[in-house]
Amino acid sequence: MDAPPPREDCRPFLKVAGLLRGAGVHVPDIIAQDLHLGFLLLSDLGTTTYLEALDGSNADALFRDALDALIRIQLASRAGVLPPYDETLLRREIGLFPEWYVDRHLGTTFTAAEAQAFRDVCDRVVSSNLAQPQVYVHRDFMPRNLMVAHPNPGILDFQDAVYGPITYDLASLFRDAFVSWSEERVLDWTVRYWESARRAGLPVAADFASLYRDFEWMGLQRHLKVLGIFARIRHRDGKSGYVEDAPRFVEYVRAVCRRYRELAPLLGLFDRLEELKPALT
Repeated sequence: MDAPPPREDCRPFLKVAGLLRGAGVHVPDIIAQDLHLGFLLLSDLGTTTYLEALDGSNADALFRDALDALIRIQLASRAGVLPPYDETLLRREIGLFPEWYVDRHLGTTFTAAEAQAFRDVCDRVVSSNLAQPQVYVHRDFMPRNLMVAHPNPGILDFQDAVYGPITYDLASLFRDAFVSWSEERVLDWTVRYWESARRAGLPVAADFASLYRDFEWMGLQRHLKVLGIFARIRHRDGKSGYVEDAPRFVEYVRAVCRRYRELAPLLGLFDRLEELKPALT
Protein backbone atom coordinates (compact mmCIF):
# COMPACT_ATOMS: atom_id res chain seq x y z
CA MET A 1 0.00 0.00 0.00
CA ASP A 2 1.32 3.41 -1.03
CA ALA A 3 -0.49 6.13 0.93
CA PRO A 4 1.69 9.23 0.82
CA PRO A 5 1.27 11.64 3.74
CA PRO A 6 -0.32 14.12 4.13
CA ARG A 7 -2.87 13.08 1.51
CA GLU A 8 -3.61 9.76 3.20
CA ASP A 9 -3.18 8.32 6.68
CA CYS A 10 -2.38 4.63 7.16
CA ARG A 11 -3.24 4.63 10.85
CA PRO A 12 -7.02 4.04 10.50
CA PHE A 13 -6.28 1.08 8.19
CA LEU A 14 -3.89 -0.41 10.75
CA LYS A 15 -6.32 0.13 13.62
CA VAL A 16 -9.29 -1.42 11.86
CA ALA A 17 -7.18 -4.28 10.51
CA GLY A 18 -6.30 -5.15 14.11
CA LEU A 19 -9.95 -4.99 15.19
CA LEU A 20 -11.11 -7.21 12.34
CA ARG A 21 -8.29 -9.68 12.81
CA GLY A 22 -9.23 -9.85 16.48
CA ALA A 23 -12.81 -10.57 15.44
CA GLY A 24 -11.60 -13.66 13.59
CA VAL A 25 -12.09 -12.53 9.99
CA HIS A 26 -9.62 -12.64 7.13
CA VAL A 27 -7.84 -9.34 6.47
CA PRO A 28 -4.32 -8.68 5.13
CA ASP A 29 -1.45 -9.26 7.53
CA ILE A 30 0.80 -6.25 8.08
CA ILE A 31 4.26 -7.55 7.19
CA ALA A 32 6.10 -4.23 7.39
CA GLN A 33 5.25 -0.56 7.70
CA ASP A 34 6.77 2.88 7.32
CA LEU A 35 4.16 5.40 8.41
CA HIS A 36 6.49 8.35 7.85
CA LEU A 37 6.66 7.54 4.13
CA GLY A 38 3.18 6.00 3.95
CA PHE A 39 4.18 2.49 2.91
CA LEU A 40 2.65 -0.78 4.11
CA LEU A 41 3.69 -4.26 3.01
CA LEU A 42 0.60 -6.48 3.14
CA SER A 43 -0.09 -10.15 2.62
CA ASP A 44 -1.86 -10.99 -0.64
CA LEU A 45 -5.53 -12.03 -0.54
CA GLY A 46 -5.58 -13.22 -4.13
CA THR A 47 -6.86 -11.76 -7.37
CA THR A 48 -10.56 -12.74 -7.54
CA THR A 49 -13.16 -10.44 -6.03
CA TYR A 50 -16.68 -11.51 -5.17
CA LEU A 51 -17.86 -9.18 -7.91
CA GLU A 52 -15.86 -11.14 -10.49
CA ALA A 53 -16.81 -14.55 -9.10
CA LEU A 54 -20.51 -14.19 -8.28
CA ASP A 55 -23.09 -15.90 -10.44
CA GLY A 56 -26.45 -17.52 -9.89
CA SER A 57 -24.93 -20.87 -8.94
CA ASN A 58 -22.41 -19.78 -6.30
CA ALA A 59 -24.07 -16.72 -4.76
CA ASP A 60 -25.64 -18.64 -1.88
CA ALA A 61 -22.31 -20.12 -0.77
CA LEU A 62 -20.32 -16.91 -1.19
CA PHE A 63 -22.87 -14.80 0.63
CA ARG A 64 -23.12 -17.37 3.42
CA ASP A 65 -19.41 -16.90 4.06
CA ALA A 66 -19.75 -13.12 3.85
CA LEU A 67 -22.61 -13.11 6.37
CA ASP A 68 -20.65 -15.34 8.75
CA ALA A 69 -17.78 -12.82 8.60
CA LEU A 70 -20.15 -9.91 9.09
CA ILE A 71 -21.63 -11.46 12.21
CA ARG A 72 -18.13 -12.03 13.62
CA ILE A 73 -17.34 -8.36 13.06
CA GLN A 74 -20.58 -7.23 14.70
CA LEU A 75 -20.07 -9.50 17.70
CA ALA A 76 -16.68 -7.86 18.33
CA SER A 77 -18.21 -4.36 18.47
CA ARG A 78 -17.46 -1.99 21.34
CA ALA A 79 -18.65 1.58 21.74
CA GLY A 80 -16.06 4.33 21.72
CA VAL A 81 -13.49 2.49 19.60
CA LEU A 82 -14.43 3.69 16.11
CA PRO A 83 -15.85 7.05 15.02
CA PRO A 84 -19.64 7.24 15.42
CA TYR A 85 -21.92 7.01 12.39
CA ASP A 86 -23.96 9.80 13.92
CA GLU A 87 -26.71 12.13 12.75
CA THR A 88 -24.27 14.70 11.43
CA LEU A 89 -22.53 12.17 9.18
CA LEU A 90 -25.77 10.53 8.00
CA ARG A 91 -27.23 13.89 7.02
CA ARG A 92 -24.04 15.10 5.39
CA GLU A 93 -24.03 12.00 3.19
CA ILE A 94 -27.67 12.43 2.16
CA GLY A 95 -26.89 16.05 1.34
CA LEU A 96 -24.63 14.86 -1.48
CA PHE A 97 -27.74 13.86 -3.43
CA PRO A 98 -29.33 17.30 -3.98
CA GLU A 99 -25.95 19.01 -4.25
CA TRP A 100 -24.27 16.76 -6.80
CA TYR A 101 -26.89 14.53 -8.40
CA VAL A 102 -29.82 16.92 -8.67
CA ASP A 103 -28.05 20.28 -9.05
CA ARG A 104 -24.83 19.37 -10.88
CA HIS A 105 -25.70 16.18 -12.74
CA LEU A 106 -29.31 16.74 -13.71
CA GLY A 107 -28.98 20.51 -13.90
CA THR A 108 -32.09 21.29 -11.92
CA THR A 109 -33.05 22.33 -8.40
CA PHE A 110 -35.84 21.38 -6.04
CA THR A 111 -38.72 23.78 -5.72
CA ALA A 112 -39.37 25.07 -2.21
CA ALA A 113 -42.11 22.47 -1.77
CA GLU A 114 -39.90 19.68 -3.10
CA ALA A 115 -37.01 20.72 -0.85
CA GLN A 116 -39.30 20.58 2.18
CA ALA A 117 -40.66 17.18 1.13
CA PHE A 118 -37.08 15.91 0.74
CA ARG A 119 -36.14 17.22 4.19
CA ASP A 120 -39.20 15.58 5.74
CA VAL A 121 -38.34 12.20 4.23
CA CYS A 122 -34.70 12.55 5.27
CA ASP A 123 -35.81 13.30 8.84
CA ARG A 124 -37.79 10.04 8.91
CA VAL A 125 -35.00 8.02 7.33
CA VAL A 126 -32.24 9.32 9.58
CA SER A 127 -34.42 8.87 12.67
CA SER A 128 -34.98 5.23 11.64
CA ASN A 129 -31.25 4.73 11.02
CA LEU A 130 -30.26 6.14 14.39
CA ALA A 131 -32.80 3.99 16.24
CA GLN A 132 -31.04 0.80 15.13
CA PRO A 133 -28.63 -1.10 17.38
CA GLN A 134 -25.04 0.06 16.90
CA VAL A 135 -22.15 -2.16 15.81
CA TYR A 136 -18.91 -1.94 13.88
CA VAL A 137 -19.74 -0.93 10.29
CA HIS A 138 -17.25 -1.68 7.52
CA ARG A 139 -19.05 0.94 5.41
CA ASP A 140 -18.12 -0.59 2.04
CA PHE A 141 -18.93 -4.25 2.68
CA MET A 142 -19.70 -4.98 -0.94
CA PRO A 143 -18.68 -7.62 -3.49
CA ARG A 144 -15.90 -5.48 -4.94
CA ASN A 145 -14.17 -5.36 -1.52
CA LEU A 146 -14.54 -9.07 -0.69
CA MET A 147 -11.99 -11.50 -2.08
CA VAL A 148 -12.52 -15.18 -2.79
CA ALA A 149 -9.90 -16.55 -0.40
CA HIS A 150 -9.19 -19.10 2.29
CA PRO A 151 -10.60 -18.48 4.84
CA ASN A 152 -13.38 -16.90 2.83
CA PRO A 153 -13.87 -14.03 2.32
CA GLY A 154 -10.78 -11.86 2.40
CA ILE A 155 -11.87 -8.36 3.37
CA LEU A 156 -10.40 -5.12 1.99
CA ASP A 157 -10.99 -1.35 2.04
CA PHE A 158 -12.08 -1.14 5.66
CA GLN A 159 -10.19 1.98 6.74
CA ASP A 160 -13.36 4.11 6.91
CA ALA A 161 -15.10 1.80 9.39
CA VAL A 162 -17.39 3.42 11.96
CA TYR A 163 -19.72 2.49 14.80
CA GLY A 164 -23.25 2.68 13.50
CA PRO A 165 -26.52 1.04 12.38
CA ILE A 166 -26.50 -2.74 12.34
CA THR A 167 -28.09 -3.11 8.87
CA TYR A 168 -25.73 -0.79 6.98
CA ASP A 169 -23.32 -3.48 5.81
CA LEU A 170 -26.23 -5.70 4.78
CA ALA A 171 -27.44 -2.91 2.52
CA SER A 172 -23.94 -2.54 1.06
CA LEU A 173 -23.74 -6.27 0.38
CA PHE A 174 -27.13 -6.87 -1.23
CA ARG A 175 -27.85 -3.51 -2.90
CA ASP A 176 -24.61 -3.32 -4.84
CA ALA A 177 -23.50 -0.75 -7.38
CA PHE A 178 -22.60 -3.27 -10.06
CA VAL A 179 -24.85 -6.31 -9.61
CA SER A 180 -28.53 -6.58 -8.67
CA TRP A 181 -30.44 -9.50 -7.22
CA SER A 182 -34.11 -10.44 -7.23
CA GLU A 183 -36.15 -9.40 -4.24
CA GLU A 184 -36.78 -13.07 -3.43
CA ARG A 185 -33.07 -13.80 -3.12
CA VAL A 186 -32.39 -10.69 -1.06
CA LEU A 187 -35.24 -11.62 1.29
CA ASP A 188 -33.88 -15.15 1.65
CA TRP A 189 -30.33 -13.98 2.40
CA THR A 190 -31.55 -11.35 4.84
CA VAL A 191 -33.65 -13.95 6.66
CA ARG A 192 -30.57 -16.16 6.94
CA TYR A 193 -28.60 -13.26 8.40
CA TRP A 194 -31.40 -12.45 10.87
CA GLU A 195 -31.67 -16.05 12.06
CA SER A 196 -27.89 -16.41 12.46
CA ALA A 197 -27.57 -13.03 14.17
CA ARG A 198 -30.29 -13.92 16.68
CA ARG A 199 -28.59 -17.24 17.48
CA ALA A 200 -25.30 -15.40 17.97
CA GLY A 201 -26.90 -12.97 20.41
CA LEU A 202 -26.70 -9.83 18.29
CA PRO A 203 -29.34 -7.17 19.12
CA VAL A 204 -31.36 -7.49 15.92
CA ALA A 205 -35.10 -6.85 15.87
CA ALA A 206 -37.26 -9.58 17.41
CA ASP A 207 -39.33 -9.98 14.27
CA PHE A 208 -38.04 -10.19 10.73
CA ALA A 209 -40.41 -7.58 9.30
CA SER A 210 -38.86 -4.93 11.56
CA LEU A 211 -35.35 -5.99 10.61
CA TYR A 212 -36.20 -5.84 6.90
CA ARG A 213 -37.72 -2.39 7.24
CA ASP A 214 -34.57 -1.21 9.01
CA PHE A 215 -32.51 -2.75 6.20
CA GLU A 216 -34.52 -1.02 3.50
CA TRP A 217 -34.54 2.39 5.18
CA MET A 218 -30.83 2.14 5.87
CA GLY A 219 -30.35 1.20 2.24
CA LEU A 220 -32.29 4.27 1.17
CA GLN A 221 -29.87 6.53 3.03
CA ARG A 222 -26.99 4.80 1.29
CA HIS A 223 -28.63 4.89 -2.17
CA LEU A 224 -29.06 8.66 -1.99
CA LYS A 225 -25.48 9.06 -0.81
CA VAL A 226 -24.12 6.87 -3.62
CA LEU A 227 -26.05 8.79 -6.27
CA GLY A 228 -24.43 11.97 -4.97
CA ILE A 229 -20.98 10.40 -4.84
CA PHE A 230 -21.23 8.99 -8.36
CA ALA A 231 -22.22 12.41 -9.70
CA ARG A 232 -19.39 14.06 -7.76
CA ILE A 233 -16.86 11.61 -9.20
CA ARG A 234 -18.01 12.56 -12.70
CA HIS A 235 -18.29 16.32 -12.33
CA ARG A 236 -15.61 17.15 -9.76
CA ASP A 237 -13.06 14.44 -10.48
CA GLY A 238 -13.73 13.99 -14.20
CA LYS A 239 -14.02 10.20 -13.97
CA SER A 240 -16.48 8.04 -15.85
CA GLY A 241 -17.53 4.51 -14.99
CA TYR A 242 -19.58 5.36 -11.92
CA VAL A 243 -22.48 7.65 -12.76
CA GLU A 244 -23.35 5.28 -15.60
CA ASP A 245 -24.57 2.92 -12.86
CA ALA A 246 -26.83 5.58 -11.33
CA PRO A 247 -30.01 4.04 -12.86
CA ARG A 248 -29.49 0.94 -10.70
CA PHE A 249 -29.61 3.10 -7.55
CA VAL A 250 -32.54 5.11 -8.86
CA GLU A 251 -34.46 1.86 -9.14
CA TYR A 252 -33.37 0.83 -5.64
CA VAL A 253 -34.78 4.12 -4.33
CA ARG A 254 -38.01 3.79 -6.27
CA ALA A 255 -38.54 0.20 -5.13
CA VAL A 256 -38.18 1.14 -1.44
CA CYS A 257 -40.41 4.18 -1.77
CA ARG A 258 -43.17 2.15 -3.40
CA ARG A 259 -43.29 -0.16 -0.37
CA TYR A 260 -43.62 2.45 2.39
CA ARG A 261 -46.32 5.10 2.49
CA GLU A 262 -44.12 7.49 4.49
CA LEU A 263 -41.65 7.58 1.62
CA ALA A 264 -44.21 8.40 -1.10
CA PRO A 265 -43.12 12.07 -1.35
CA LEU A 266 -39.63 10.96 -2.36
CA LEU A 267 -41.12 8.75 -5.07
CA GLY A 268 -42.91 11.82 -6.41
CA LEU A 269 -39.62 13.69 -6.56
CA PHE A 270 -38.01 10.87 -8.51
CA ASP A 271 -40.97 10.82 -10.90
CA ARG A 272 -40.14 14.43 -11.75
CA LEU A 273 -36.41 13.75 -11.97
CA GLU A 274 -37.09 10.83 -14.30
CA GLU A 275 -38.07 13.38 -16.96
CA LEU A 276 -34.41 14.45 -16.96
CA LYS A 277 -33.14 10.94 -17.57
CA PRO A 278 -31.20 11.82 -20.76
CA ALA A 279 -28.75 13.71 -18.54
CA LEU A 280 -27.64 10.37 -17.07
CA THR A 281 -25.66 9.53 -20.21
